[in-house]
Amino acid sequence: MKATPSVSKMQRVRVLLPLPLAGAYDYRIPPELDIRPGDFVSVPLNHRSMIGVAWDASEAPEAKPVAEHRLKPVAGILPAPAMTASLRRFIDWVAAYTLSPPGAVLRMAMGSTAALEPPSQQAGWMLAGPGSNAQPRLTPERQRVLAAMRPGEVYAGAPLAEAAGVSPGVLRGMADNGMIRPALLPHANRFTRPDPDHPGPQLGGAQAAAAASLVAKVAARRFGVTLLTGVTGSGKTEVYLDAVAEALRQGRQSLVLLPEIALSAQWLDRFKARFGVSPALWHSEVTPRTRRETWRAVAAGDAPVVVGARSALFLPFPDLGLVVVDEEHETAFKQEEGVVYNARDMAVVRARMAAAACVLVSATPSLESLTNAESGRYEALDLPVRYGGATLPAVETVDLRRTPPERGRFLSPPLIEAVNATLARGEQAMLFLNRRGYAPLTLCRHCGHRMRCPNCTAWLVEHRARRQLQCHHCGHTEAPPAECPECGSANSLVAVGPGVERVLEEAIALWPEARRLVMASDTLPGPAAAGVAAQSIQDRAVDLIIGTQIVAKGWHFPHLTLVGVVDADLGLAGGDLRAAERTVQLLHQVAGRAGRAEAPGRVLLQSFSPEHPVMQALISGDLGAFMQEEAAIRRPGHWPPFGRLAALIVSSEDEREAERTARDLGLAAPGGEGVQVLGPAPAPLALLRGRHRRRLLLKTRRDIAVQPILRDWLARVAVPNSVRVQVDVDPVSFL
Repeated sequence: MKATPSVSKMQRVRVLLPLPLAGAYDYRIPPELDIRPGDFVSVPLNHRSMIGVAWDASEAPEAKPVAEHRLKPVAGILPAPAMTASLRRFIDWVAAYTLSPPGAVLRMAMGSTAALEPPSQQAGWMLAGPGSNAQPRLTPERQRVLAAMRPGEVYAGAPLAEAAGVSPGVLRGMADNGMIRPALLPHANRFTRPDPDHPGPQLGGAQAAAAASLVAKVAARRFGVTLLTGVTGSGKTEVYLDAVAEALRQGRQSLVLLPEIALSAQWLDRFKARFGVSPALWHSEVTPRTRRETWRAVAAGDAPVVVGARSALFLPFPDLGLVVVDEEHETAFKQEEGVVYNARDMAVVRARMAAAACVLVSATPSLESLTNAESGRYEALDLPVRYGGATLPAVETVDLRRTPPERGRFLSPPLIEAVNATLARGEQAMLFLNRRGYAPLTLCRHCGHRMRCPNCTAWLVEHRARRQLQCHHCGHTEAPPAECPECGSANSLVAVGPGVERVLEEAIALWPEARRLVMASDTLPGPAAAGVAAQSIQDRAVDLIIGTQIVAKGWHFPHLTLVGVVDADLGLAGGDLRAAERTVQLLHQVAGRAGRAEAPGRVLLQSFSPEHPVMQALISGDLGAFMQEEAAIRRPGHWPPFGRLAALIVSSEDEREAERTARDLGLAAPGGEGVQVLGPAPAPLALLRGRHRRRLLLKTRRDIAVQPILRDWLARVAVPNSVRVQVDVDPVSFL
């Protein structure tokens, strides 16, 4: 195999900088530097120093390359592991697919500047060695120190003094006498290698067969995608952890992506039970120091298994052998700001470029992944029964038209009776409502004025516990006014509709003796807090759980036997393409929290439309038939996954500028067979964070690539500096 040529022979190098620039810049290579693609380098840029990556030569030569004498020299090479060729290709691919500047994608892969510098070493002590002429007096203390040390090894001062039973002053005296000498401690790897043969749970039947199939795919050391499905509690995690064990045996690294809130102590406990140690973690709560150490450990191959949120996809793995996307249907894998990408789809690309096996995991897989499995692009494995003989919960609807709650209340009599019976048996119950705060709307009972966000097209949500009205889009908060801002009526503002705080208020009145816990992003801001809450539920320190979608993320609550969904119709409102699919996924996941141990589970769905296909699919448990019906609805109109979508979101602080640019884009819209442009039209959130927004939607047949069309379209319209046009390829949100 031919070695990678040094780009020094060319006298110039392309350097990609972590900035939203169109591409790499050319720099001159000083004679004393030998730079190769992937090296992290320091370069001058506009009177400052920047760190970038020596990039590969462009396939398309520049029309007018910069003259040699005008090139600025590279200042130096950083002592960090070079970025691998597969990661560089991945960055270029993501940039091209999402129409993002390559430097913006690079920024996600570089970690912090501090991670590129070698970590500082601590000072210790080692034996002076045979060359020393020192012959000092050997006291008992000094003899104990010498007995605790071995030639060639470096010891930290405090542990050495403690092991020998002496004071640190004895060590300093021995150094003065030439018996020992100062030395730098070697870098310690903070991640203990997981043991692939550590005794774990015994898999049987379908679980064992699925695990064997995944193990074989990892052992083959080539790319392939497997969709692992199964009912909630069927042992999917234990199955794919067997694939992680095989990657460890192969000496390759594994990446497991999870929705961030699911990165809790519960999942980590399952990993530790399987491998004896914890994995490397990568998510928003990780400290800057840990991020630096983890990034370097991954780059050096010293972090064999990384479990993280979507940004972990851009870590510098030198030999990635397995990529797992757990809860692959989750919209949390879509990044909506900056570089807009879906980590699930990009994980497949990352695995392909690393010749790694890829496993997508879900109890409620997305229609996109199901379609890929049916077409043969993905292999499918299914676990039809719960692990350990546990049974699935019985799902029923409560028709709110026939048995409505009391006036001003939100829990129906059948649901209240079910909670009463559950608590009386000493079991746990959950009330689920996917809405934070106390109430989603505050209005004046006299004039009808609604409290709105000044920065967004959104109502302010009342958070009564904090005595605030808050916008859940931009974060704006204000105190509830004593009188209506519109008509001036005093004490006329009323809360409309329920949030989890209002359900909690009702629960306190109904079950004052019950120990309650609210699980929402307001009360559990990150994985650590969520893990503490889950542990309290496992320890039976909680009787009644009231939660938002956080409670649907793969938790195991052995003593939870009743789940009551307060508003099962909530996700079906509006014109979202995937509203029914998302609702059935969310409610099925929530329902799956019930009945994990000996006691059977029960799920009650409060609904004004119990005849809706979503409710009927949940009752029957036949999600496959529901997805087939969804596919039949989307296929004729070439809606995803049977067609392609790309959105252009035009925004500006000046509404007229946004309107004018959107109009110009509409006039320049592409056409042709199989290509359609919808809009421009005001976005559902026409004002977001102070910016006025318009949307256009490009819709094509599945066999038409949208990126060339988008590039040509955008090139035909002059966009003012005051206007931003965000491109969202394969949108999952239409706000």
